[in-house]
Amino acid sequence: VQLQASGGGLVQAGGSLRLSCVASGGTFGSVGWFRQAPGKEREFVGLVWWLSGSTWYGDAVKGRADLSRDELKNTVYLQMNSLKPEDTAVYYCAASSRLATETGNEFDSWGQGTQVTVSS
Repeated sequence: VQLQASGGGLVQAGGSLRLSCVASGGTFGSVGWFRQAPGKEREFVGLVWWLSGSTWYGDAVKGRADLSRDELKNTVYLQMNSLKPEDTAVYYCAASSRLATETGNEFDSWGQGTQVTVSS
């Protein structure tokens, strides 16, 4: 599975962004989003089980993030609202053939990442 993430950019605190992840080249059971800031470990943002549409969110973004999918376009959207400077990171989407969990261990295909920068 190949993944293409896009939609990152520079936004002021309190603003919103919608990230997109287009998947191609295979089937998948889950698509997830993770982020990594400089000097920090990778952090779980959210994931969706493709067939059921069930979603899970990381504690840091819960209530501010919303995942949706377009099955016809094989695309997952991550809507991020009320952005904070601490949301600044490279955001990666990932795919798994299984029903993945927030550990990230089940994801075996990763996109190239898209930079999100939130200014204060």
